[in-house]
Amino acid sequence: MLKNHQELNRPGAEALPTPFVYLSRVIQIEMRFLMEFYIPIIGLGVAVFTLIFLVLRTRVHVLIAMLIAAIIAGISGGLTMSGVVDVITKGFGTTLGNIGIVIGLGCMMGRILEVSGATEQIAYSLIKCLGKRREEWALAITGYIVSIPIFVNSAFVILYPLVKALAKKGQRNVLTLGVSLAGGLVVTHHIVPPTPGPLGVAGIFGVSIGSMMLTGMILAVPCVIGMTCYAKWLEKKYPEYQLNDMEEPAENLQQVHQQYMAEKEQKSLPSLFLSLLPIVVPIVLILIGVMNAVLLKSDEFAGKENDFYFQIFNFLGSPIIALAISVLLAVYTLVPNVSKYDVIEHLETGLKSVGIILLVSGAGGALGAVLNESSTGTILAQYIAKLPITPVLIPFIIATLIRVIQGSGTVAMITAASISAPVIKQIPDVNMLVAAQAAMVGTLFFSYFNDCFFWVVNRMMGIKNVRQQVVIWSIPTTIAWGIGLCGVLLLNLIM
Repeated sequence: MLKNHQELNRPGAEALPTPFVYLSRVIQIEMRFLMEFYIPIIGLGVAVFTLIFLVLRTRVHVLIAMLIAAIIAGISGGLTMSGVVDVITKGFGTTLGNIGIVIGLGCMMGRILEVSGATEQIAYSLIKCLGKRREEWALAITGYIVSIPIFVNSAFVILYPLVKALAKKGQRNVLTLGVSLAGGLVVTHHIVPPTPGPLGVAGIFGVSIGSMMLTGMILAVPCVIGMTCYAKWLEKKYPEYQLNDMEEPAENLQQVHQQYMAEKEQKSLPSLFLSLLPIVVPIVLILIGVMNAVLLKSDEFAGKENDFYFQIFNFLGSPIIALAISVLLAVYTLVPNVSKYDVIEHLETGLKSVGIILLVSGAGGALGAVLNESSTGTILAQYIAKLPITPVLIPFIIATLIRVIQGSGTVAMITAASISAPVIKQIPDVNMLVAAQAAMVGTLFFSYFNDCFFWVVNRMMGIKNVRQQVVIWSIPTTIAWGIGLCGVLLLNLIM
């Protein structure tokens, strides 16, 4: 306001003949200020509301809804119509250029792990290792590992028969075992690449996939532990969900388990070593690449980036090469006797699920690029920098709200990243890796009716009462959300 009055009284300004003219000029300047400052913010609010409304209440696909939101945000932010189209195209292409191949390779690897039985072999081996009465921890660890390359819904459907067999054999509560498995699956699915959602967030925030993978795997551990502890409490809360009492007489439990194991033996599962190989190798290669990048920044290794060791592991540790190696390992070690045509069919089946994820991720990148090019990002950055909260919580809050409203974790994290990344990049001293993790952790909040995995978990375990459904699945995901938030804040203090 003071600046506006100084503009009226600057040297060379015309004399003001009457107070009325002076007042009218003040109003004009104030209106111009409001138009330049608030219209972009209002436009962004309209864009987000339009996106959510179109997804929830109309038959418009989320891809088109995100493009419409980008157009609204761009025009209200001061871009021309043709300029908006150019920025959308550029942002879409840049995002897919960073993550598209990696998502495709990850889905191909996951499909081979599914059809070969490698996921079940990992589960069996962990159960044998941990022993009786620790089945919930074995299943939680299995979910933690398996969901890194495999879609969470598919992984739960594949492994749920094992949950039932273990519940019958060990006279355990199916809720404890089922929620432990689902907890391990859902956490890594939301925060550890190469799952498509985290890859999209990494591309939008401009963070290396290796760093995202390492920090995500660390943050996921306490979240999985919290959900598993809650799952053990469910055994006391709902003792009636003990499968031996519900479905089989006690004297037949051993027979049921033996029959189940015999069926799996006929499937000729791969060894544990071969089952883990396609998962572990790319993770190790990528993490070596991350550690080498840290070493090259030190004085001792400065200027040695052209040495053979760093050259070869920078190449092998790039996500595209690491996952390509993983796919080759999966094909030639897990399904060695399958025909060429069947292998190609499996790989292409894995790719069929990629298309929409790629398009939504690209559209999220386009929305982020529009906010970055328009004045909206700058204006929001000025406001957020003055808020009494750390800026890394902005993507966390946005992701949480969108998750509650529309249900999809992938859409929520990509939308939150698209809105917040252009803003946070303009605020000094904000760690983009921590902000990206916050966007992903926020999507763990209160999985309920609009989340498809909510129905997969509850329906497969036979839970029909709505109150029980919320207690059994919505609350543990919220526990993981709270633990993840604490982890993000701690990471922000450290980094």
